[in-house]
Amino acid sequence: MATADDVRRIALSLPEAIEKLAWGMPTFRAGPNGKIFASLDDDDQVIGVKCPKEERAELIASEPAKFFVREGHDDGYAWVRVRIGALDDEEELRAILADSWRQVAPRRLLEQYPEAGSRGES
Repeated sequence: MATADDVRRIALSLPEAIEKLAWGMPTFRAGPNGKIFASLDDDDQVIGVKCPKEERAELIASEPAKFFVREGHDDGYAWVRVRIGALDDEEELRAILADSWRQVAPRRLLEQYPEAGSRGES
């Protein structure tokens, strides 16, 4: 089962990823623009990641034990919450974090690291 330590390790393994405290919780940011691609909730059981709003409802409906939105908080954002303990394995966590990183990473990073987050990279 994945843990908050796994989230931190995998998130920081992505190119030019940094950790910065915001709103009292760890956030993980991509590149010099510092856009957030993940945040770790204060209970260390849930992460928030980027997710296109038009894909969110289908994702949540397909796996409600894993994915949800915080009503009234995430509604207007391209963001979804993930229950860390419900993930199948570390590879699934890596895929989720890498996908979120790709959504905010500057083009330069995407071109420089097209394989970022793929299997085998750490």
